[in-house]
Amino acid sequence: MDMQQFNWTTLELTKQHAEYLASRMTGGEVITLEGDLGAGKTTWTQFFARGLGVEGIVNSPTFTIIKQYEGRLPFHHMDVYRLADGEEDLGWEEYFDGHAVAVVEWAQYIDYALPEEQIQLTVRLLPTGERVCEMSATTPRMTQLIEEMAHDLARN
Repeated sequence: MDMQQFNWTTLELTKQHAEYLASRMTGGEVITLEGDLGAGKTTWTQFFARGLGVEGIVNSPTFTIIKQYEGRLPFHHMDVYRLADGEEDLGWEEYFDGHAVAVVEWAQYIDYALPEEQIQLTVRLLPTGERVCEMSATTPRMTQLIEEMAHDLARN
């Protein structure tokens, strides 16, 4: 599995990354989002949602677990941290139905419910305040998308 690394030295680079990825979504994609507290997961997700045409406030669904939004494509933002203690079935298949795009924070807690095809993002906060995003994918189609993304963003 190939991994691409993106360095987010500014908020603008984070925004470009999120909007670029959002612009390539066609529906049915699942993005797992890992990272330390304060690494920028919610900020990235807000930019990603804007890139999907979502209007209004997008914030972390820590207490509700799932928030749904409408944009160019339906968008599901999930924070499943509170499910760490057990396998709760919240009807996951309807959220991964092929029409919506899902961003899942703390996805390891619902590994059993995730579809095989995923884009995996890990965001790390460096002591300098910069962020590093490592991306990989579980299928050749998504790997190609990430490779194209790295190539296109490197040119900008």
